[in-house]
Amino acid sequence: MSSKNSKANRRNFLKLCGLTSLPLMVPSLGLGSSILNEGQKFNPDVLDDDNQLINFVTDGLMFSPQERIQKLMEIDKLHPIKTDFYGNGGAISELEQAFAKLTGKEKAIFVPTGTMANQLAIKLLNKDNTKVIVPENSHIFRDEADAAQAVHNKRLIPVGKNKPHFNLQDLKDTIAYYNSGEVFKSGLGTIVIEHPVRRADGASVPLETIKSISNYCRENGYKLHLDGARIHIAAAYTKVSISEYASYFDTVYISLYKYLNASGGAILAGDAEIIDKMNHQIKIYGGTTYQNWDEAAMALHYLKGIEDRWQKATLVAKQIISSLNKLKEVTISDIDNHTNIYNLVLDESIDARKLAQTLSREYNILLRNPNSKGIVKFSINESILRKDTNYIINAWKKSIKHSRK
Repeated sequence: MSSKNSKANRRNFLKLCGLTSLPLMVPSLGLGSSILNEGQKFNPDVLDDDNQLINFVTDGLMFSPQERIQKLMEIDKLHPIKTDFYGNGGAISELEQAFAKLTGKEKAIFVPTGTMANQLAIKLLNKDNTKVIVPENSHIFRDEADAAQAVHNKRLIPVGKNKPHFNLQDLKDTIAYYNSGEVFKSGLGTIVIEHPVRRADGASVPLETIKSISNYCRENGYKLHLDGARIHIAAAYTKVSISEYASYFDTVYISLYKYLNASGGAILAGDAEIIDKMNHQIKIYGGTTYQNWDEAAMALHYLKGIEDRWQKATLVAKQIISSLNKLKEVTISDIDNHTNIYNLVLDESIDARKLAQTLSREYNILLRNPNSKGIVKFSINESILRKDTNYIINAWKKSIKHSRK
């Protein structure tokens, strides 16, 4: 496709979508100064495969608006995108069916945000009970603005402080503490596990821990919800299928944008008894939107073959990390029960900011800032498959030479 035709097609796509009146801003994705170095930026004009961004920053491909539009055009050409109407029919229904099959659950439903998926799941699972046990470092407890308490009248009980995740004994001790310590008891109905754990640098929860907690919950009549926003990544590293993970839980939330490259959205899967109640709940909390076909189409596209791509990405990552670790200026190490995030430390002779700027400017490779301990959180995603492994390694070698203090 010529550059002229490509631009014309993008303009036509914008007109069809009613987007011509909106400015196409470069997405920040939360990548402020605390994550990216000064001088690193997206190049919105990069649309060809030879120059696509490689990033060691996020779980996904980090599309610019222009790239996203082009990708939707490509998807539509391969498989004409069908519109939905207030979340019914079209690409949304296709997506829901695909996730029901993937998780082995009776039904799945599109939800506009992961926060809403988590909150409505625990609300419905908990019924008239007030207490919900959650990991202390979980997204639900730390990052959802106290929605459970403020909106749904649910009391979150945190477990596992200063730990990547809680285990069965932690759970039992917490339940015993509240059962014996409260005079006017309120009911506990739901337990939450987050896996993998974002605030623990993507650490996975061991399968045996999940199994033991699941068995305990079923024996004692508690419901179990999985915040599995990044569950595909966990499956790639642990070799445990998504359907097996899902089998231990009553409901499962999965993100559509973290690595499926949609612009937003979430899926909640579970028994029909719960999922059939979700449409009404989504509506009364303001989550019903006119159309979401673009998010569904993008997620569907990247859902196909994701297991094979991530398996390949994990193998390529090993090659890259092994080669970089041979450089005296670079040390990359695993995190306990790690998934796609590693710890990278640079030799004191290397200027980290200069390295990141050189990688970005010369090779279109993004790298995070070091944290307060001098550690760079080095994230793996499918973007490393965009280039030959030797290209990436040589880019690092050349950039290191130009980044000495």
